[in-house]
Amino acid sequence: MSHLNIAKTKRKCGIIEQKNDNLPKSEGSRSPETPKEKEDAIIEAFRHFQMI
Repeated sequence: MSHLNIAKTKRKCGIIEQKNDNLPKSEGSRSPETPKEKEDAIIEAFRHFQMI
């Protein structure tokens, strides 16, 4: 799993992250979608560690 997938899933679940200074240069830049099975695994890990 990549850090990007975890960060996107955190945002989707409403988990507040630290300020990120490494933001994209342009506002219209896109990142790849997180596959559903990876997102489900990340959410399950969040539940296991009682983050959600």
